[in-house]
Amino acid sequence: MADSLADPGAGAKTSDSEPTRTFGWSDLFVHPDDDPRSHRNFVDERTILIEYLRDQRLTFQLKCDGLDADQLARRPVPPSTMSLLGLIRHLAEVERGWFRRTMAGQDTPKLYCSDDDPDGDFDGAVADPEVVAEARRAWRTEVEFAERFVEASDLGVQGRQRKGNTIVLRELLVHMIEEYARHNGHADLFRERIDGRVGQ
Repeated sequence: MADSLADPGAGAKTSDSEPTRTFGWSDLFVHPDDDPRSHRNFVDERTILIEYLRDQRLTFQLKCDGLDADQLARRPVPPSTMSLLGLIRHLAEVERGWFRRTMAGQDTPKLYCSDDDPDGDFDGAVADPEVVAEARRAWRTEVEFAERFVEASDLGVQGRQRKGNTIVLRELLVHMIEEYARHNGHADLFRERIDGRVGQ
């Protein structure tokens, strides 16, 4: 994954007033020629699953780029506690749970959530640059682990969930595409509420 999630841009609006909705082909997050996402010329199941998930991750990254800590931590659709920063933390937690614990069998603790605070990923998403930097690092680390695991594994490899159920990697990749697609819908709305940016 690219590292642009770690580098806020300078052009984002910071006013507390309602943002102006901005969209046009000249106002895309990236120029079409520089878009890191694939062009969908896939020939086999494995490539389809891997590339669709990669594209969903990159779309999420684009939605979070160029924002400061206050903007990322903003909860723009009350009473929901969700924010872009909360989504970064949540998706790091999801990646870690599925790929490290379920698929690789690692005995690793959760990053943010606990029995006492099951929504710790969102509850702890505060407007602190250090919290933001840590969340970005955690998300990239977990995505990189997942990518390495998938690269080295057959689509039929099984993982074991807490209740003893099994899941094969093929099904998990479909689930992760679904997970990111759902949250990218949230991110679309959050980003538009923050600075008016829409599209891509």
